[in-house]
Amino acid sequence: MTDTNRRAMLGAALAMPFLAQPLGAQTTRLRFAHPHPESDSWEKAARLFAEQVRERTNGALTVQIFGNGALGSDQTIIASARSGALDIALTGNPFFTGMAPRLNALDLPFLFRDRQHVTAVLDGNIGKQLRSELEPHGLHVLGFWDIGFRNVTNSRRAVHGAADLRGLKIRTTPNPAHIKTFQLLGANPAPLPFTELFTALETRAVDGQENPTTLIRNARFWEVQKHLSLTRHAYTAGIMAMSKRRFEALTPAHQEAVMAVAQAITPQQRAMNEAADAEALAELKQRGMAVVESPDRDGMAAIVSSPVRKDFVDRFGSDLPDAITDAAA
Repeated sequence: MTDTNRRAMLGAALAMPFLAQPLGAQTTRLRFAHPHPESDSWEKAARLFAEQVRERTNGALTVQIFGNGALGSDQTIIASARSGALDIALTGNPFFTGMAPRLNALDLPFLFRDRQHVTAVLDGNIGKQLRSELEPHGLHVLGFWDIGFRNVTNSRRAVHGAADLRGLKIRTTPNPAHIKTFQLLGANPAPLPFTELFTALETRAVDGQENPTTLIRNARFWEVQKHLSLTRHAYTAGIMAMSKRRFEALTPAHQEAVMAVAQAITPQQRAMNEAADAEALAELKQRGMAVVESPDRDGMAAIVSSPVRKDFVDRFGSDLPDAITDAAA
C-alpha cells in the first residue's frame, strides 16, 4: 500500500462521524489501528477485542479495526491517538520511548529470561508504573501485548556471532537501546517504520532486520531475506493505548467494559503469539530460509548488555532495570 493510499484511508477513517441515536440506542464507534499483517495474532486478537466490547456493551460501543498499517506508520497512529483523532493505537513499545523514555527499560538487550519473566514484569507493579508514564502524553494504556523475542535476518550471510554482523546495515526501531546494541555489535543500524521495511529489504536499501519469527513469517520477509539467526537479543512488548481524551469521554460503565475486555484479551493474545513461534520457524525453514538456531548469544550479551544498560542507568537510575531483573527470580 502506498503512502498516498494510507493517507487517504487515514483521512477517510478519521472523518467518520460517531453515530448518535436516541438514548437507549446510541452507538459509539472506536477506531483501532495497528501496523501488523492480517495473519498476525494482533489482528486476530483485535477482532476478538472488538467482538467482546460490542457484546459486553450490547452494541453501544463498536470497534473498527485498521490493520496492516492502513492508517499510517507506527509514529502516525500514536500521534493520532494522542490528539484524539484516533481512538486506539497498538504498536511496539520502542515507538513510545521518544515521549516516555523510561519505557526504554523494556528494550534493554538480553534483559528478559523468558515469557514468564515478561508476564511477571508487565502484569505486576512494574507494568502498572510504566503504564502511568504515558498518561501525561494523552494515552491511556489498555494492555501490553506480545511481539516477542527479536531475531536477526539478512540477505548476505549467516550470523553465528557478533563478528558476522559487522558492516551489515540492519533496520531497527528508533529505540536508543536497539540502535546502541547494533552499533556495539559492529552493524550499521538504520531506523525505519515497520510499514516501510519490506520495500527496504526488497530493494536492498538495508541488508537485514530484527524481529520475532512470527512477524518475520507473517510479513513474508522470507521472500527478501535468506538468513535467519535466532539471537533472541531483546524482547519487545506491544502497547495497546487508547486516546486519554476519548477514554475519559466514555461513560464509567463503558470505561469499565473496555478495560475488562482488554484485560481478558491480553493473555489470550500473548498465548497465541507464543504458540505460533515454533510453527513460524518451521514454515520459514520450509520457505528456504537458512537458520542458525544456536548463535553465540553469550558472546553478544557480553558485548552489549552492560554498556546499553549503563546508558539507561546514567539517565534514569538503576531502580527500574534492577526491579525487572529481580522480578519473579
